[in-house]
Amino acid sequence: MSMFSPLALTQALPFLPLAQGDIDYEVARRGEPDLFAKVLAEPATKVILVKDGKVAVPHGQGAIADYANVNMRLAQLPGAYVSAELESHPSALAMFLGTYGGRLGGHVVAVDVTRVRPASESAAMAETTRGGGVDDAFAEVRPSRSQAKTTKSLLENAATRFDWVDLRGFAPHASAREAGQATSAISLSVWHARQRHCPTCGAPVEPALGGWAQRCTSEADGNRLLFPRIEPAVITAIVDHDDRLLLQHNSAWENSGLYSVSAGFVEAGENLEHACRREAKEEVGIEIGELKYLGSQPWPFPASLMMAFKGVAVNTDVCVDGEETLTARWVTRDEYMNELVSGRMEAPGKATIARYMIEEWLGHDLP
Repeated sequence: MSMFSPLALTQALPFLPLAQGDIDYEVARRGEPDLFAKVLAEPATKVILVKDGKVAVPHGQGAIADYANVNMRLAQLPGAYVSAELESHPSALAMFLGTYGGRLGGHVVAVDVTRVRPASESAAMAETTRGGGVDDAFAEVRPSRSQAKTTKSLLENAATRFDWVDLRGFAPHASAREAGQATSAISLSVWHARQRHCPTCGAPVEPALGGWAQRCTSEADGNRLLFPRIEPAVITAIVDHDDRLLLQHNSAWENSGLYSVSAGFVEAGENLEHACRREAKEEVGIEIGELKYLGSQPWPFPASLMMAFKGVAVNTDVCVDGEETLTARWVTRDEYMNELVSGRMEAPGKATIARYMIEEWLGHDLP
């Protein structure tokens, strides 16, 4: 008699917090001359901010990121003000994310203010002479000349005007639309921050194609276009023929109670299924037979794409490597819930794909 497969009733993951965006990238527009001037002039355009791998949220919302049932939203700036700011702050990085909501929606532009620094006093004076800085528009009374010297601009004030949260804190509390926008903005900004020179010739690079690419500044090297490189990673929920789940604790995790499923990067020349089986064998000594694809989501820490699978173990004797994986054990559903309630185990965070993989096996949401 054939054995019933634990994968027979497994379904693709219906929801992943970083893979729900509905934005139209409008790729064809990325090369338009004066793209940002055109887009930012439209009243429906919204601007979101990124800094050091985090997104700006309204002041006060950063303190609620660790709460369970709260809503968060992205801080937004008017496009017209930001357009003027980009001219006076060349260190600000603008990224055209696309359009949301179809004809009734609007454009989204992300601006990375990580490298924005206060302008010099002489530049501030020059701005005053021309009729005042961007912040003048927010004041009922125009500042005096002496006040304008020390008044910071909109982008310069961003660091203290808003709260800043990373995707782990923002995505679980945000709408699918804004979680998607934040994911794209952070992914691009992290790439630009990490790659400032051409990997081929070493010349400085400059943003291109609406922030989705870089151009090498060396004419001798052909001013080549550079695009973000994504690091593929697999993550596997391993079950045995009794439908127990294998959970493991890795040495890199500071939280000693955190247990999750098997994961690792795909090697050069390797396919996804081989990577799942190799990682399981290396980390916990388990051979995987049948595999089923569950879904994927970006994980920009710094540039991964997580591809999830569920696999059936051929053997059940766990043998951890002792280096990357410290402990691992099989659990039934009741055992796992008891471990969570007692505090001996902690589930992966709400933004992780691992949490939703565990919930798929568990049959209900985690508390």
